[in-house]
Amino acid sequence: CYYTFKYTWRCRMKKLSETAYSEVRTWIYRNARPLELALWQFDFENGSPERVADMLRFYQNEDGGFGNGVEPDSWNPESSPYATMIVAGMLRGIGLAKQGQPMLEDIFRFLESGVHTSERGWHFGIPSNDRYPRAPWWCYSEELNAVQDMGITAALCALILRYGSGHTALYERACGYVDRILEQVASRENFGEMGAGALGILVQDIEAAGLTGRFECGRVKELLPGLINRTIERNVEKWAEYTPRPSEFIESPESGYYPGNEEVVEAELDYLIDTRNPGGVWNITWTWFDLSEVYPKEFAVSENWWMASKAIEKMRFLRAFGRIEGI
Repeated sequence: CYYTFKYTWRCRMKKLSETAYSEVRTWIYRNARPLELALWQFDFENGSPERVADMLRFYQNEDGGFGNGVEPDSWNPESSPYATMIVAGMLRGIGLAKQGQPMLEDIFRFLESGVHTSERGWHFGIPSNDRYPRAPWWCYSEELNAVQDMGITAALCALILRYGSGHTALYERACGYVDRILEQVASRENFGEMGAGALGILVQDIEAAGLTGRFECGRVKELLPGLINRTIERNVEKWAEYTPRPSEFIESPESGYYPGNEEVVEAELDYLIDTRNPGGVWNITWTWFDLSEVYPKEFAVSENWWMASKAIEKMRFLRAFGRIEGI
């Protein structure tokens, strides 16, 4: 009876229609940057990962790092740790995060330079941000960096431990940062916006790299489910605002954080189907606030870039849970 009920429920659950899928696809082709179009084609049309990498090169600098608005809320051309982290995540997503891969080697070269680092790790924001159109959270702030640096450092260290063992000095620096992060976890209260997710990636990569003998992750693994569950905003009425929804941590039913969160995940899947703009994609949930008045044209452009990027994320999420008709 259980399996009959489960099958019936799955058949009756709300799905994004084939017409809606076509509308999203059309919007992407009409509005997305070449980068996001390449990502869409990779995810939904058997596109080439090399095509995505080709588009990423337009955002890369000679130092190996990335800037130039690859993160749409910061138009700073200078390479930054955050923008470089974003690109590393894209390389992971398209299967090009491999030891010796040229673009990944460029990233390691940038990180080896030591620019924009301190004893805490790599910095979230950099001073030159203030010279370019940006969201207010990209205004340079030592206080903000003190909170957010842990998340970006954890994510970059995960990348280095997993794929950068050939870069001895960088690898040893990453090991030192990880020791410091793991030591702080039990006593730290504010993990920043990226902290919970980045810690999860760090633990996964430590295990994948066979480094559990070097790093004791038991305490972090014990704390992570509770930390993520506390971070997820469960009030659907607040999802129109900039709040952490389940999909930020639970990408598919195989996620270790899915058990116990099935109900809120299903609520978000329904919410996405209900809130898509007719004929198009979803609105973003933030603005540049007062800086929108300083840079109105730039924000309008950034908003469109983000809508394409977030539409791809949402469509991946819907597909992973069987919520798109015909896919």
